[in-house]
Amino acid sequence: MIDAGELKKGITIMLDGQLYQVLDYNHIKIGRGSAQIRIRLRDIKGGHTIERSFQASEKFAKVFLERRPVQFLYSDGDLYHFMDSETYDQFAVEKNLMGDALNYLKENMNLEIVIYKGSAIGVELPVSVELKVTETGPGFKGNTASAGGKPAKLETGITIQVPFFINTGDIIKVDTRTGEYLERV
Repeated sequence: MIDAGELKKGITIMLDGQLYQVLDYNHIKIGRGSAQIRIRLRDIKGGHTIERSFQASEKFAKVFLERRPVQFLYSDGDLYHFMDSETYDQFAVEKNLMGDALNYLKENMNLEIVIYKGSAIGVELPVSVELKVTETGPGFKGNTASAGGKPAKLETGITIQVPFFINTGDIIKVDTRTGEYLERV
């Protein structure tokens, strides 16, 4: 069991028979009342997020997840195929378990699969990925990184804001946690 005061981002807990990952955590102390904890949680299997408040004294069941290094091979309809990097076993994960990872997933990419009680429940991407810009407006002489940005479509289909000097065909580094441009590679 884990106390509400020990919760932090990234921890997975069991709540009402469902697996939830803590996305955001706020400790609230109001006047004479007892402290409360406001948590934003993501349903691991469903993918949706909820916000809940709890007393600081409440306890939760901590869930232990196994993480294994894998390589993404290819997608086939609603199935995404991976290969275990240690045993070379191949397996498929359903699209609904992939979440936001679909925006950054490229063939032959190395990442981690998250396993609970022998079955895959999701993937964990590296902090940043390198993606090719497939479509963006033209860059003009004199535009700098600090002067704003323009939308750019990347090879995985996601559109993000990039500086004006980025052109079609450039390879850029993107933060997978926030979806923000980091640097040109």
